[in-house]
Amino acid sequence: MAESSSKTSVVGRLQAVKQSSGKSYNQISLETGLTNVYVAQLLRRQAQLKSDTARILRAALPELTEELMSEMMKPPFRSYDPNLIQEPAIYRLNEAVMHFGESIKEIINEEFGDGIMSAIDFYCSVDKVQGVDGKDRVVVTFDGKFLPHTEQKVEHMVSLVPRPME
Repeated sequence: MAESSSKTSVVGRLQAVKQSSGKSYNQISLETGLTNVYVAQLLRRQAQLKSDTARILRAALPELTEELMSEMMKPPFRSYDPNLIQEPAIYRLNEAVMHFGESIKEIINEEFGDGIMSAIDFYCSVDKVQGVDGKDRVVVTFDGKFLPHTEQKVEHMVSLVPRPME
């Protein structure tokens, strides 16, 4: 539980830095070359700030203290509050994935074979476009590496001690 309260405290301080900067996630994204969702992940301690990126993020958000930068460079405790599903925007995203999920899975299998999309080797962005009717539309892009399921052969398991054939 201490990890959770510590994370909550750091996230609150990171959000305060963003708020006081007056910058949007898109503005920070443009200044850093990171996706807008990744910037949000960093400021929510859902992603680890890499040393090569630290200088660029600090230039975009100069109020980030050494302590916060140090915290952001630690491997995060990735988590989510199960009550988040009650927030309408998150509920609708979940609903969309559940509604379209089987069709998306079928197309992935048809196009790539038996496998899944990585959520580790993964990019995500949220963009705003204007629809043909002139109304604003939300575009959420999930860009993940394809990970094929593998056939599990004993000879490929390096953890097994070689056994004599019977």
